[in-house]
Amino acid sequence: MTFPKIRGSGIRSMRPMSWLVSGVLVAAVAFAPAAVSGQAAKAQKAAPKADVALVAGATYIGEETCLGCHENKKGSGGLHTKAADAHTPAGGKGCESCHGPGSKHADDPEKVKPMQFNKVSASEASAACTSCHTSGEHAFWANSKHDARSVSCSSCHSIHSPKGANQLKEASQTKLCASCHQQIVNKITRFNHMPVREDKLACSSCHNIHGSPNVKMLRAGTNVDESCVSCHQEKRGPYLWEHAPVANSCVTCHDPHGSSNDRMLVAKAPYICQRCHVTSRHPPTIYDAFVQKTSTNANKITGRSCMNCHQQIHGSNSPNGKALLR
Repeated sequence: MTFPKIRGSGIRSMRPMSWLVSGVLVAAVAFAPAAVSGQAAKAQKAAPKADVALVAGATYIGEETCLGCHENKKGSGGLHTKAADAHTPAGGKGCESCHGPGSKHADDPEKVKPMQFNKVSASEASAACTSCHTSGEHAFWANSKHDARSVSCSSCHSIHSPKGANQLKEASQTKLCASCHQQIVNKITRFNHMPVREDKLACSSCHNIHGSPNVKMLRAGTNVDESCVSCHQEKRGPYLWEHAPVANSCVTCHDPHGSSNDRMLVAKAPYICQRCHVTSRHPPTIYDAFVQKTSTNANKITGRSCMNCHQQIHGSNSPNGKALLR
């Protein structure tokens, strides 16, 4: 391959035809590898997944053979059984899509076992599921809180005998979460609570249980506050006068799962205020039995306490709102 002769000195002296030929050659060299890699990617995407023989030498025998013995495992009618969709197990290799080729197991059922999700490690069980479930809700499963703690997909889901929606092992999501997070789920039985008991919300309304880039596997935002204001937008701010604990985190004052105090506060007013405002203005001491019985400040413990006057407790945009007054 010969390049066009360039007369004169330097690039500026190149003729229009030389510029054109040189540009074509440079583009061909630059984009040839990308085109090749793009074609390879398309070919790889179009090619079917490689069969991984979990048992050496085993071959596929078909779902009918499996159901000859395991008729009770036919399926619960979920999405996995939709044979019309080629992306589902039923539309592919059937039982063997998840459990691996079963010819060796059919020849010697007692000694040779296919993949058993309740007996393999959590990482192996999840790897079988995430070979398909890799996007959307499941995009952040790898190294998520559950994955890091050896909680597998089969810990919560049952393909063959589910009791609840989404192939859950329990009748409700709350009951399933309570099997591990009992101390958290107990909070929804308190007087003020997230409306999970009333089936208006579920754990997954706030948490992406399959993984999230946020803390605590929260579904929205990148911190606790952003998750809260995804619903409580009137508390978003920023404010001209900000209340420091609000700017820090909503959970400084509120328990998001439930509390025995009004508005799910972590402590009853005015005690919640005087955890910080102990020696400022009125009264200068923490409310106690003596203050309530003998002091004229006792009236401040009634109703909403400090918030009877400081109503804009989350923040104020009023020029006169430095004290978070109305």
